[in-house]
Amino acid sequence: MNHIQSIKLYIPLIGIFCILFLAFFANYLPHDPIEVDLTKKFLPPTMEHWLGTDHLGRDVLTRLIYGARTSLFSVFIICVLIVFFSFIVGFIAGYKGGYYDAIFMRICDIFFAFPTFILALFLIGILGVGLNNVIIAIVLTHWAWYARIVRSLVLESRSHPFVLASIAMGSSEWQVIVRHILPSVFSQMIILVTLDIGHMLLHVSGLSFLGLGVTAPTPEWGVMINDAAPHIMEHYTLIIYPGLAIFITVALFNLLGEALRDRLDPEYEVV
Repeated sequence: MNHIQSIKLYIPLIGIFCILFLAFFANYLPHDPIEVDLTKKFLPPTMEHWLGTDHLGRDVLTRLIYGARTSLFSVFIICVLIVFFSFIVGFIAGYKGGYYDAIFMRICDIFFAFPTFILALFLIGILGVGLNNVIIAIVLTHWAWYARIVRSLVLESRSHPFVLASIAMGSSEWQVIVRHILPSVFSQMIILVTLDIGHMLLHVSGLSFLGLGVTAPTPEWGVMINDAAPHIMEHYTLIIYPGLAIFITVALFNLLGEALRDRLDPEYEVV
C-alpha cells in the first residue's frame, strides 16, 4: 500500500474513530440530552454550552453526540442484518444454482419492483412508527440488492481457474468454499457495506425527520433537524449543526469505502 492509499485510509479512519469515541463515552458529558430548561432556550455558544441550546434549553453539542450513538448504532444493526440474510440467500443461489437460484432471485425481483424509500414508508405504515420498525423496514428493502451482488460474486469466484484447479485436484466442497470463495466474497462485501453505511444513515435520519423513526425527545440527527425546522429563520444554526454531522459522517464512510476498495480490489489499485 503506497503513501496515497495510506493517507486515504487513515484520514477517514481517524475521523470515524473520533465520532465513535465520543458516542461511546457520551454518558460522561456534563449535560443531559433530554433535560428541558426553558430559562436557557436559544442561548448562543458559551463556555458552558459550546454550541448553544435549542428551543427547550437543551445543550446542542450533547444532543449531537448522543445522536451519533443513536444513528450509528441503528445503522450498524441494519448492516449486520442485511449482510446476514443477503449472504445466506445469495450464496445458496449462486453456489447451488438451479431451483434455489430461480426461487430466491424471483423473490428478489419482487423487492426490486418498488423504490426502496417508498417501500420503506409502506412497511412503516404497516408496522408502525419507531426505530425498531425503521430497522426492519430498511433491512427488508435492501437485502435483495445485496443478495443479488453476493450471488454474482459467488458465480464469478466459482469460475476462476484456481478454483477449478482446486476442484480438479480433489479438494472437498467445504475446502473450496472456505479457502477460495468466502475470502473473495467477504472482501467485496466489506467494501460495499462501508460505501453503503452513509446511504443507510441518510435513510434513518430522513425517516426520523419525517417523524416515522426515532421520536422526540430521543436525540437523533434527523429528529434535531425536525425540531429546529420551525425556528430556521431566527436560529438557523440549529439545523446546520445536525446537518453538518450527517454530511461529515456520510463523507467519512464514503472515503473509507473508497480507500478499502483501492486496497482490496486490484482493479482500482492506485499506481
